[in-house]
Amino acid sequence: MGEKNVDDRIRYPGLPLAVYREVAAHLEQVDGVRVELLPQQAQQFDYRLSQIDSLRITGLDHSDSARYQQVQQILAYYSDRYGAWEAVQ
Repeated sequence: MGEKNVDDRIRYPGLPLAVYREVAAHLEQVDGVRVELLPQQAQQFDYRLSQIDSLRITGLDHSDSARYQQVQQILAYYSDRYGAWEAVQ
């Protein structure tokens, strides 16, 4: 039996809001995948930080290799352009 749907949270600290929105829209084109943009929680303003703290990706079953691979390819596309994503616990 495969894994159940999981919540994945990732971030790229300096990524602009517009790019986060583009990534979210791109990911949501994958059947069943939903993305939530989580706002920045920093106590003090830092211009270098994005307005977004992280992306929460839901509705992705890691055992569904075709959809999981599609999500990974989308994330790799943006990673190639902006830098590595960080996993958020």
